[in-house]
Amino acid sequence: MRECVKKFNPDSEYFFHEGCFIIEMLNDSEDQGVSVARARVGPGFSTKNHRLRGIMERYLILEGEGVATVGTLDPRTVGAGDMVVIPPYCPQRITNTGCTDLIFLVICTPRFQDSCYEEIDNNTNGKLPWMKS
Repeated sequence: MRECVKKFNPDSEYFFHEGCFIIEMLNDSEDQGVSVARARVGPGFSTKNHRLRGIMERYLILEGEGVATVGTLDPRTVGAGDMVVIPPYCPQRITNTGCTDLIFLVICTPRFQDSCYEEIDNNTNGKLPWMKS
């Protein structure tokens, strides 16, 4: 990848089927190592229970408040400055419990690709088909 300055474009926001609005800040096939997106979840809304195959995620909370449900952890309250670390294949969702938008950066390694996204049936408790109960 060559040197560059990528300008933030709020008009590029789109709704992702996970249940949040996304602005791709960096997600380039020439830089397979990382992607960065800004995510926005409206008040009272949650993302779908999901996991990413082979991708480590980090949520850096910028604004708002919510509850992160990650893997086997009890749900945790999150706010500005908090970091949520999500290993590959780890079930996850985030809920906005505040009165304003919950806004966070999503940092993925390697870079996010839609083909790695898996919605989880709540009846499976996030277990992959090959995992033992």
